[in-house]
Amino acid sequence: MPPPADIVKVAIEWPGAFPKLMEIDQNRNEIKNGAILRLTTSPAQNAQQLHERIQSSSMDAKLEALKDLANYSRDVTFAQEFINLDGISLLTQMVESGTERYQKLQKIMKPCFGDMLSFTLTAFVELMDHGIVSWDTFSVAFIKKIASYVNKFASDISILQRSLAILESMVLNSHDLYQKVAQEITIGQLIPHLQGTDQEIQTYTIAVINALFLKAPDDKRQEMANILAQKQLRSIILTHVIRAQRAINNEMAHQLYVLQVLTFNLLEDRMMTKMDPQDQAQRDIIFELRRIAFDAELEPNNSSGSIEKRKSMYTRDYKKLGFINHVNPAMDFTQTPPGMLALDNMLYFAKHHQDAYIRIVLENSSREDKHECPFGRSSIELTKMLCEILKVGELPSETCNDFHPMFFTHDRSFEEFFCICIQLLNKTWKEMRATSEDFNKVMQVVKEQIMRALTTKPSSLDQFKSKLQNLSYTEILKIRQSERMNQEDFQSRPILELKEKIQPEILELIKQQRLNRLVEGTCFRKLNSRRRQDKFWYCRLSPNHKVLHYGDLEESPQGEVPHDSLQDKLPVADIKAVVTGKDCPHMKEKGALKQNKEVLELAFSILYDSSGQLNFIAPDKHEYCVWTDGLNALLGKDMLSDLTRNDLDTLLSMEIKLRLLDLENIQIPDAPPPIPKEPSNYDFVYDCN
Repeated sequence: MPPPADIVKVAIEWPGAFPKLMEIDQNRNEIKNGAILRLTTSPAQNAQQLHERIQSSSMDAKLEALKDLANYSRDVTFAQEFINLDGISLLTQMVESGTERYQKLQKIMKPCFGDMLSFTLTAFVELMDHGIVSWDTFSVAFIKKIASYVNKFASDISILQRSLAILESMVLNSHDLYQKVAQEITIGQLIPHLQGTDQEIQTYTIAVINALFLKAPDDKRQEMANILAQKQLRSIILTHVIRAQRAINNEMAHQLYVLQVLTFNLLEDRMMTKMDPQDQAQRDIIFELRRIAFDAELEPNNSSGSIEKRKSMYTRDYKKLGFINHVNPAMDFTQTPPGMLALDNMLYFAKHHQDAYIRIVLENSSREDKHECPFGRSSIELTKMLCEILKVGELPSETCNDFHPMFFTHDRSFEEFFCICIQLLNKTWKEMRATSEDFNKVMQVVKEQIMRALTTKPSSLDQFKSKLQNLSYTEILKIRQSERMNQEDFQSRPILELKEKIQPEILELIKQQRLNRLVEGTCFRKLNSRRRQDKFWYCRLSPNHKVLHYGDLEESPQGEVPHDSLQDKLPVADIKAVVTGKDCPHMKEKGALKQNKEVLELAFSILYDSSGQLNFIAPDKHEYCVWTDGLNALLGKDMLSDLTRNDLDTLLSMEIKLRLLDLENIQIPDAPPPIPKEPSNYDFVYDCN
């Protein structure tokens, strides 16, 4: 007689003992024959025991307890129980007073003391990461102690790392703590940590600098930027991070990107400041532009020329400089953006690249064929374009790693960027033989040239200039022509009918690809108030497309994660809806960087039951499209992502071209041809070098 279906044989394992085979009457379908069940203490009991153990008078017992606490604190259920026992207060007291208590032991038990402090700080970081306790509850004494560790334990990597992480979280999560941390820690104390060789410490250090930069009041931000310049932060990062003999990991790339964004955001004030036509100091800048360009033509001060004659001469010169308003060019700078930033750029170009400035102005002002490039108007529109490309004024994204090494090679990188691009604009204008009616077309070509050069991530401004040299107007036309041919869209009626017939097959193919990707699964990062402490979770669809398996991971996986290692599951039948962007529950929460545009574009949520939700932030736009398409396909809805549109266009185009090939009397094989064997020698290869 077969055993009852509810009876399964499993191994029961107790810590320190061998598993024991037992038969149990299961009430959960997840328990399979042959499974190993591990008995362990409940989170509440575990928290109580550790709460007592970390107060042991035995150094060895205390050290072992703190080590266990650092490990268990990653679990949110345990964390809640430990925090309910006032565990956070206990840890902060140990940090504040424990150091002095064990100061005498430091010389004879230095390794033990360092490990004890390291585990204490690790447990604190993990517990705070769950967002259960407010950061506003900590004392000045605790902040001072953590800040002191940044200097005192510079040689102890783990203590330094956790101390920097705590300081960053304090700054990002509390305005009051920002002020206190800013008083306790100086840029001068942080800089030496960037000159070491440990990239993780460098990453944490830049993260603290970024946090201080981000949370600084508007009136203090420029002051902080000046201090960073005095301490030569840019050149130190360039030497010890960007040009160090090692690859830059994703987290470091993210912090460099944030620093780049925050630095360029200092330009926002000038970008949004209109010129006051009555302000003599501002008008003097325009006079200076005229003086540098037309110095040789200036009349002596003691000239007997009338005011009217002088005004007429100024109007003529302002027209040569390419301003729209020849009589009062100050009016050209009343539009924001780019506001006064455009005038700043023009003056910088005129003073620091004087020969190029004079050449551009004079060669265009002397033309009589209507092909002159208006320097003033071009500079204003170019400045506006560069601000859009670099997203000046926008908050940094929590998921972006897109930093440009060349912007770390010069103290005035934005101005130098402008100087290169204004010369490019003048060159492209001439190549296009443009007139004033072609102004917008020229700007579109210049933007394409700049964007294509930036995608190559040039390591220096000179390399960027070199890339632009290879992207002439003729080259852009060739690229556009090639792309048009690749994306050729036949519009004749028979072709449109063929498209309509083929489209359902292609959409089904795309749908299957999306579902296959969901079956493979994706690793998602848990985003919280402190990004460096990477926490991951994995989600994948079951092969029968009926269940979503998901669960937390200790680290980013190498390859797929098996279904049976993912603790939680969600039946597809229970899914009520998929929402994206601002409609996601986790995007409605308030946070330091939650509301920025790029994070919103990667957010989606699965809603199930009455109030259940599974919240995602995709690693990139591609994964976002794959998952939203796949989930919509599971729910029987249309796949509406940009990726689906692009895939549909590409596959339709390929299929139509294949069907229109003249294949009469040509037999198409069912299988691909075999790969030929390697030749016995390579004597036929010609080395061009």
